[in-house]
Amino acid sequence: MALPADHEQDFERRTSWVHHDGPWTLDEVLALPEDRSQRVELVDGALLVSPLGNLDHQRFIGDVYAGLRMACPADHEVFPGLNVGLSGGRMLIPDVAVVVRGRKGLLLPVEELLLTVEVLSPSTRVQDLTLKKQLYAEAGVPFYLVVDPKGGDPVATLFELDGVEYVETARSEGGFLKLERPFPVTIELSR
Repeated sequence: MALPADHEQDFERRTSWVHHDGPWTLDEVLALPEDRSQRVELVDGALLVSPLGNLDHQRFIGDVYAGLRMACPADHEVFPGLNVGLSGGRMLIPDVAVVVRGRKGLLLPVEELLLTVEVLSPSTRVQDLTLKKQLYAEAGVPFYLVVDPKGGDPVATLFELDGVEYVETARSEGGFLKLERPFPVTIELSR
């Protein structure tokens, strides 16, 4: 069965990136059609493509976003899912980020980040706990928060940059994460 011409063109536009030759560049990734069904990140010329999380995943993102936004200092602001540019033409998309207030554009320089947040999911768990953690540490992002929804109570762990690596500085208990740094906040995690 043939697709109508307009559907065929839309399908071609949305899938043309699958047939790319050679390493990807940041400009090529930023020029891809917007697709809210997945995240497309770039590391060393390779795409990291992952589906958006399920409703529980989105709920945890909402919990963290809301808690951080309520307590965020006036000189910073909180965003879900923005493009962060790292050295070497790399681009990551954290689930939530606390950034210097007033920045504009499609790509935020990593130096503007105070805190990045990743909510683990089966498709991103290894990347979030290893690759992204390492890349953010190398870039000098002061704080990295990981929310692990696996198991009975979700566990949120805050890491603070100490030299060139992250060290754990706070962990949630009983569904609540209480932080003093980077600013005082208590975040309730859904169950």
